[in-house]
Amino acid sequence: MENKSSPDFHVTLGALLRRPYERMVVDLYAELGRQGFDEVRPAFSAVLRNLPPAGARVSDLAVQAGMTKQSIGYLVDQMVDVALVEVTPDVTDRRANVVKLTSRGTEVVMAIIELSRQFEADCAAQIGEHKMARLRVLLTELNRHLDAT
Repeated sequence: MENKSSPDFHVTLGALLRRPYERMVVDLYAELGRQGFDEVRPAFSAVLRNLPPAGARVSDLAVQAGMTKQSIGYLVDQMVDVALVEVTPDVTDRRANVVKLTSRGTEVVMAIIELSRQFEADCAAQIGEHKMARLRVLLTELNRHLDAT
């Protein structure tokens, strides 16, 4: 029988996934600030990670991020104010607008990707490259299954 009072019983999958992610976010945004991107906030990641190169409508970003249109719209407005994205009329629908990265926004995305890769390499140095590669395979497989359901 499992000992439900042991500390390991309280370590859920969510906690195991959250801790590395939270550490990465703290390190990543601190380094972005050092690189001169101090206007970038962690909340902007909801837009940055869901914005395709060709741009997207706010409503589509909201669906991708699992947020309300109003919440994404608020983030987009803040990102326009700091020149990370621009909003232009949608040529296929005059009632809609398209959000696109500016050149500075593209620089931020590229920096985030590089810093994320560095964090992953640091983790691999801690637990071993083989284990890190295995973790990546397992998480990729899990995500694929979750996306399919």
